[in-house]
Amino acid sequence: MASSWHSLVSQKIFLARTLLGQLDENESVPVREALAQGSIELALRARKLVLVMIARMYQEKQARPDSLRALSELLGDEIPETAELNQLAGAANSWWNHLEQLEQHQGNPPTAKKTVSDENVIAVSADPGPDRSKPALEQTLNAIKHFTDTLEERHSWW
Repeated sequence: MASSWHSLVSQKIFLARTLLGQLDENESVPVREALAQGSIELALRARKLVLVMIARMYQEKQARPDSLRALSELLGDEIPETAELNQLAGAANSWWNHLEQLEQHQGNPPTAKKTVSDENVIAVSADPGPDRSKPALEQTLNAIKHFTDTLEERHSWW
């Protein structure tokens, strides 16, 4: 049963990559933004499906955990998958953390930019948000794919 979930995760990753592949081919700003946001949404969906895939691997046939915390509550922190995901969640440059940042950024309105005048010229670092570049998104998608392929391989003989 986990294999069908692996296929679904792989499909979302493939579709996200397909959208990313069209970024370079389009010069329209709204279309490029739609492609980037669509790719991110598919990657976020794949991440949630990874949690369901793991639950199914452990015979939780009805469970649909929607967060790492929910998965940990369901299966515990002792299994390798929750331990790995918790480690990824704590690592600043991990694919899990990158998706967390993207979800936070994409799920909130843009922050208001301060106007600059002669009276308030103070050097302030603006938060540009998470890296939404094509290479960064491709790297994250590749990492999710590698993670899920490893899980599928690890559990396929069961």
